[in-house]
Amino acid sequence: MELREFDLNLLVVFQLLLEERRVSAVAARLGLSQPAVSSALKRLRRLLGDELFFRTAQGMEPTPFAERLAGPVAEALGTIHQALQARASFDPDSSTRRFTIAMTDIGEIYFLPELLPLLRRIAPGVEISTVRDTAINLAAEMAAGAVDLAIGYVPHLRAGFFQRRLFPQPYVCMFRPGHRLDRPRLRLADYIAAEHVMVIAAGTGHGEINEQLERTGARPKVRLRVPHFVAVGEILQATDLVASVPEKLAIRMAATYGLKYVALPVKLPPIEIKLVWHAKFHREPGNQWLRTLVFDTFAE
Repeated sequence: MELREFDLNLLVVFQLLLEERRVSAVAARLGLSQPAVSSALKRLRRLLGDELFFRTAQGMEPTPFAERLAGPVAEALGTIHQALQARASFDPDSSTRRFTIAMTDIGEIYFLPELLPLLRRIAPGVEISTVRDTAINLAAEMAAGAVDLAIGYVPHLRAGFFQRRLFPQPYVCMFRPGHRLDRPRLRLADYIAAEHVMVIAAGTGHGEINEQLERTGARPKVRLRVPHFVAVGEILQATDLVASVPEKLAIRMAATYGLKYVALPVKLPPIEIKLVWHAKFHREPGNQWLRTLVFDTFAE
């Protein structure tokens, strides 16, 4: 196929279909009619010799070929966009840019106390804003440039995204010193019998761990359910409740609240914590600088 025969606007439609998964949403973003978007998709299918998307109850799902195209197409469109914008290189020492990072409250507790002092030294004018990755349409916000990076467990960010692994995240059982579970090894029967505070966080790595515990039959006795980790340290310090928490969070809370922790009595696959960015901004200087800084600081 000759590039001169190809309408590059079709790639814009392709990219938006990957993000939105609905013809109506793509039409709204482009200011076109739904038949016009459907016609563009039909032309693209004919040119590439693949269905590209098939309809499901959840929306337009990409074919394996479309998944393979996603990264190169997003990067190519991003390169064109950046060339047209003629962006200058990024200077952290003089920049006053605000970066937005999607992360959970665990991420804020673990990453920010180390990241912010580092930024103060090397990029004193840079501002960081955080958003919850489960509270927004993260893929769309990252494609639009409203969110620069995502850090955490985000398995739904695949087509059109790049990622780098930071570290595995095993879970531990945490409690106050002197608790009856305070010994080198934890028996399953004692873990189940203890009264737990459980963080309910659907769509996160913690939600995945709760589901894995259920599948192993390790159903703890839950006394308290909360939607976040903010108060867990205070609760464990003042009560006989225990909590299953990520090891990185346990390290921070042990230092802050004088708590203890021990490995869970069941084997669970660790959650992979990753650094993720949209392919459209793969070569954007500021994005490159920040993700390199995060990776070099936290990757294991």
